[in-house]
Amino acid sequence: MGKKFKTRYQIPFYESDVNHNVKLPHILSVALQIASDQSVSLGLGDERIFKDYNLVWVVSEHEVTIDRLPRFNEIVEIETEPISYNRYFCYREFRIYDQNGEKLVDIFSTFVLMDYDTRRVHDVPEDLVAPYESEKIRKILRGPKYKALEKATDTLYHVRYFDLDINGHVNNSRYLEWMYDVLDFNFLKAYTPKKINLKYVKEVQYGSDIESRLEQDGLITKHEITSNGYVNAQAITQWEKI
Repeated sequence: MGKKFKTRYQIPFYESDVNHNVKLPHILSVALQIASDQSVSLGLGDERIFKDYNLVWVVSEHEVTIDRLPRFNEIVEIETEPISYNRYFCYREFRIYDQNGEKLVDIFSTFVLMDYDTRRVHDVPEDLVAPYESEKIRKILRGPKYKALEKATDTLYHVRYFDLDINGHVNNSRYLEWMYDVLDFNFLKAYTPKKINLKYVKEVQYGSDIESRLEQDGLITKHEITSNGYVNAQAITQWEKI
């Protein structure tokens, strides 16, 4: 197990939905910020990694398990722990607790290091991950297999300047926003996500047109983000009634 890092966070008005729950894409962004804060505390912030290694961190997968979404104005504790790594992948867990210590959300995330110039995955440097004290493993931990959507409905979006993050590629939370935006308003008001598997396949370029593709079977929704004939991201969400 790795070195833990935690912080308190209050759910703001502008990132709460009509049900007064935190918007899920926002909580993913907050989790990634806390991972970045830990790296900075260890002297391994994004600027240092870019300067010394010409590398940037990229998320490849999330598995999110939700007991309850945090509510507007609620103060929660978010803990992160870099669990393990192998030659190409680093695994990190995020846990969100209420003020009574009850776990609300668990996020298991897979990261890779990408060479900024070639945009290719780079081996994990041992000296870079050593301060996190995570376990080195051989096994590659994989999420579910995603099948191509055959009877999906498609909605078109255009990638804008403010969709991009500091590294110049589409912000991770934007993919989930595109996926959920195509769901019916009444469905989103009546149901809440219970489990989400989200995989990032290929980065979307600025100025592209993307399609958010949806197949729904009861309380299971399957999603794809595609552009220029390629799949960029895939997700499966299990829902439950509020």
